[in-house]
Amino acid sequence: MNRIPALFKLLFASLICCLALLACTSEQAEPEILGYPVPAGFPDVPEPEGNEWSVARWTLGQKLFFDTRLSKDNSVSCASCHKPELAFADNKSTTPGAFGRPGTKNAPSLANVAYHPYFMREGGVPTLEMQVLVPIQEHNEFAHNILEIAEALRADAELDSLSHLAYERTLDPFVLTRAISVFERSLLSGTSRYDLYERGAEMALSGQEQFGRQLFFSEKTGCTSCHGGVLFSNFEITNNGQDTTFADIGLERLTSNPEDRYQYKTPSLRNVAITGPYMHNGRMHSLEDVIDHYNAGGISHKYADKRIEPLGLNTSEKAALVAFLRSLTDERFLESDWRP
Repeated sequence: MNRIPALFKLLFASLICCLALLACTSEQAEPEILGYPVPAGFPDVPEPEGNEWSVARWTLGQKLFFDTRLSKDNSVSCASCHKPELAFADNKSTTPGAFGRPGTKNAPSLANVAYHPYFMREGGVPTLEMQVLVPIQEHNEFAHNILEIAEALRADAELDSLSHLAYERTLDPFVLTRAISVFERSLLSGTSRYDLYERGAEMALSGQEQFGRQLFFSEKTGCTSCHGGVLFSNFEITNNGQDTTFADIGLERLTSNPEDRYQYKTPSLRNVAITGPYMHNGRMHSLEDVIDHYNAGGISHKYADKRIEPLGLNTSEKAALVAFLRSLTDERFLESDWRP
């Protein structure tokens, strides 16, 4: 990323230091901004042409993300399922939507969603802008119509003014999807104790956590075959050896191919200690449950990924792995004030 202008540093000093973003008002002139402040060691944030970062776009997206008017009964917002204090995930197996309708899947974390190659649990949506449309029209989420939402929000003078400043057009479905995407791309998390350790602060991890780190990156566990790289995920669509009693058939729902049954996108492990319960339906309630699942080799069936095999870890090794996973928690990210 090129040199960041002084004004950008001023506006986002809190984000760089503790990821607390400052929102600009619609009356302020739009400054020239070059891009997102990326954590050390992370790649630049990919931005679609025509929807690059700007103060007005981020501010509008922030307001929309927390706006319950996106739901039919004005009861839930994006933040209802993706809570900032929980790394933009939730602590429920599934989160109720409009009219209290039961959720159908566990809400994944949105931390570092900017880098995902595709979206939703089955990976069936190719862009973040398109993903915004899914919860809006889902019966068990917002149960709404984006045309009606845009018409209602245009009456909000502040939002419509921001829309003109950000996109040079009145607030419409185009603006709604793109502004929320700009805000979501700013949810960058890369300052955990693990990151500090990797940057040379050896005291950032305890002895047990360092042992867990060695196990995590070892051939014995093979964790990195699915959860490698700076994002701790390869984002493959696969089955991790859960049972086959789910009503949701996973990727097969999109492809109609029985070979894709019960397959879901591999999640990132960053902030995993506070994003439970786990799995696409939230069936596992602790990291210990997850480690036990993999240590046992999952549940053997024809849909399970061949990489899922018994690990033979003893009690201290399992505890060390859990301790290491907890070191991936980014306290600065969690403590930042992301709300308008």
